[in-house]
Amino acid sequence: MKRSPVVQRLLALFVAGWLVFDFPLAQLWVRHPIAVFALWAAVIAALAWIMERGDD
Repeated sequence: MKRSPVVQRLLALFVAGWLVFDFPLAQLWVRHPIAVFALWAAVIAALAWIMERGDD
């Protein structure tokens, strides 16, 4: 079964967000709490961009 490009992008964003905020890498952001908020904002912005862009 072939998935639509939007679903593939959302899954890729989910995996990227999971990896960035997972325990080993999250320890890097503990020293810089502003980086956590910046990364979280980037994930939200990417999600909004994907959803507004729609199907190709």
